[in-house]
Amino acid sequence: MIIPLDELSEELLNNIVEAHVLKEGTDYGEYDVSLEEKVAAVKHQLKSKTAVLVYSQLHETVNILPADQFASQQDNESEC
Repeated sequence: MIIPLDELSEELLNNIVEAHVLKEGTDYGEYDVSLEEKVAAVKHQLKSKTAVLVYSQLHETVNILPADQFASQQDNESEC
């Protein structure tokens, strides 16, 4: 289930995005990217709808996924 961003406080959204960024462990190449820059980039993706905030009832977790990946998963689940 997609969580609408406008239902979250800015503080809660920041905490979710920060936790996501800290666990992802992505290598950004030759340049160091600050936590603030990473958080801003993910929030931009969420607000531009290229990424979505998703709640899994099965796992009772919140995750951030690329929008196209989420749509693909939904299509696969509906085919079963």
